[in-house]
Amino acid sequence: VLESAPPPSIPLSQCPAGIPVLLPPRPLQNPALHPPSSAADLSRSRSLLDAFHSSNKDRMKEFTQALLRNRFPALEAHMEHWPHIVLFLLNAWIPSCFSQTTAPARSSPTPTQRAIDGPETLKFRKIWLDNVQCSGSERSVSVCKSRGWGNSDCTHDEDAGVICKDERLPGFVDSNIIEVQVDENRVEEVRLRPVLLTAHKRMPITEGVVEVRNKDGWAQICDHGWTPKNSRVVCGMMGFPHEKKVNKNVYKLYSERQKNHFLVHSVACLGTEVHLAACPLEFNYGNATESCSGGMPAVVSCVPGPLYTHSQSMRKKLKTPLTVRLKGGAKHGEGRVEVLKGSEWGTICDDRWNLVSASVVCREMGFGSAKEALTGARMGQGLGPIHMNEVQCSGQERSLWSCRYKNITAEDCKHSEDSSVRCNVPYMGFEKTVRISGGRTRYEGRVEVLQTEANGTLRWGLVCGESWGTPEAMVICRQLGLGYANHGLQVRLSGGRSVYEGRVEVRVGQRWGSVCSEGWGTTEAMETWYWDGSNTTEMVMSGVKCTGEEMALSQCQHHKNVQCQKAAARFSAGVICSETASDLVLNAPLVQQTSYIEDRPLHMLYCAAEEDCLSQSATKANWPYGHRRLLRFSSQIHNIGRADFRPKAGRHSWVWHACHGHYHSMDIFTHYDLMTSNGTKVAEGHKASFCLEDTECDEGVSKRYECANFGEQGITVGCWDLYRHDIDCQWIDITDVNPGNYILQVVINPNYEVAESDFTNNAMKCNCKYDGHRIWVHNCHIGET
Repeated sequence: VLESAPPPSIPLSQCPAGIPVLLPPRPLQNPALHPPSSAADLSRSRSLLDAFHSSNKDRMKEFTQALLRNRFPALEAHMEHWPHIVLFLLNAWIPSCFSQTTAPARSSPTPTQRAIDGPETLKFRKIWLDNVQCSGSERSVSVCKSRGWGNSDCTHDEDAGVICKDERLPGFVDSNIIEVQVDENRVEEVRLRPVLLTAHKRMPITEGVVEVRNKDGWAQICDHGWTPKNSRVVCGMMGFPHEKKVNKNVYKLYSERQKNHFLVHSVACLGTEVHLAACPLEFNYGNATESCSGGMPAVVSCVPGPLYTHSQSMRKKLKTPLTVRLKGGAKHGEGRVEVLKGSEWGTICDDRWNLVSASVVCREMGFGSAKEALTGARMGQGLGPIHMNEVQCSGQERSLWSCRYKNITAEDCKHSEDSSVRCNVPYMGFEKTVRISGGRTRYEGRVEVLQTEANGTLRWGLVCGESWGTPEAMVICRQLGLGYANHGLQVRLSGGRSVYEGRVEVRVGQRWGSVCSEGWGTTEAMETWYWDGSNTTEMVMSGVKCTGEEMALSQCQHHKNVQCQKAAARFSAGVICSETASDLVLNAPLVQQTSYIEDRPLHMLYCAAEEDCLSQSATKANWPYGHRRLLRFSSQIHNIGRADFRPKAGRHSWVWHACHGHYHSMDIFTHYDLMTSNGTKVAEGHKASFCLEDTECDEGVSKRYECANFGEQGITVGCWDLYRHDIDCQWIDITDVNPGNYILQVVINPNYEVAESDFTNNAMKCNCKYDGHRIWVHNCHIGET
């Protein structure tokens, strides 16, 4: 309803000191929407703006409704869109007076007010800061280096702006990276140059001549005084946890035949540094070719971690530790640090968290030294206890538990302060063997892999879309360094006169479906885009089956020979990657606390039977007489990831269930199973996501999703959805189960219908003892399915 028109200007003298005055709106097409004209209207407007700045959602909504009722009755019927109406109003009523009397928080000195005669418009707004230089760790831009408050020679043509990354980080306050202070001007990069013929053929490169790069190119380091501590630092940078002794005789012969350029004369590392440039270095000057008399280039040999070793026997010997793990990262070698204490996993508080302690974790996990030590739950918040605080390592420890630390109390730390790491990992070159093409961005497209022909030539080919899903897409996105998998897609055209036309159909989970043409190209239609942007048309891989943990698609199971029923290019596999992803975790202790048995009359179970929430024998029962024995419990499902959990299906495809009077946005949201100790199911149940919403949230996080009035469904980062024990289908029908010892298992998002950053924490298990009348549920914990 708003027309573009310049706002009228008013004299500064009419502005109340220190308070922006909201001008009458721009001309409106609808005369019924007349502007405020009284002091009361202006007072409401100011209150609305104050509420906007205070980010108080409830107060904001209240003022909006009051404003519409009094001044814009034609819009009051659309209160469900009140946040968008607020934006319209704020665009319409432009702050015209900027009589600022105090500087932003933490400012010094305080700028003084400057009076301007004549009409006051936006272009005369004060420029407070110029030549701002921040290191990135400041809590406010006001404490960065600058020319001082109000000291500027800029015009508004040079106004600075930002675009913030759309990533939800609840509780994030501090700087996320603790940087090592190194002299990058003299040593910019370090590499191992392989010399032996066998070293050229295998990845990763674990042995070679150490070379450093500066502004003039690559050069060697003289091995005079070279120690294992120096090798440890270099191996850590290359992504390897340990160094080993190297046979120098072979390299000495090689060195005598080469013309070397020595940039560094000597290195004296302590072994705890994360970069060679952090070590004391003695540089050569003058004629560098004669500066290593009697010596040779430094050579290093590294021991790879279990993920990267070529030897199966060595892989078994170098097992990953069982007391520390990384969770929530997009690729191997990064994630939230979790440690095992007793039988319970917990996180680490980020007080005093630094690169030295982070490097101990990385090496313990089989990676190199730490590249980044992250604070403020940058890899998502954990769930459960916080085991360690103020961790202080010397850098020589083989386990994080060997470092000094303080035990945590509830007052000391919150999960918004969970520590994370990014480790140096070996370069494998995996990104060169796969690509995605035809997408609208580099994060989406059709999957193409590089294959070697029998004659040694290379060619790009497609992957058969049959059985392609989220785990396979996770591997592709990780392999290309594109973050997490949003979804693994199989798209096809059908019903056309040729292979180049037809109705677009997309496979989500196990179902094929067509795409509604209304709104084509919007977010809802985004996942059904037909990618066709390259000349690659031949299928070269089929039967791909991944666990989701592989480093490359070539490590997944696949057919030796291509077996694709529909081998046309339009049936190939595709992916959509994302920089962030959700991560659902069940509150295991709550399941244990709320479990009980109920004998429920059949006449109260008609709706449950319609939704297939009872065992098979229920169909033979004498309805409505008799009862079913139900194992009930509550499910509290937390989103500890970095993106909201949203159902894949749009509202137009939600299924209405008249009996319960609600929509199902996902066919299967959770699986409930009662199993014997050998994994045989004796009873099972499931829960459709009839209402994904934010029941409660962590402090400082606002609810975004609610099911009332056909509202949007989802679980916000930092919130949880509670399915109480007393609602329908929140049970397992154990009517036919004999007394004995069993395992209760609950699996969230079992079909991988919605992508997550981590599926290994989607299952919960409990030990159960059933005597035919009562049940004891104990030892509930998150574990593998």
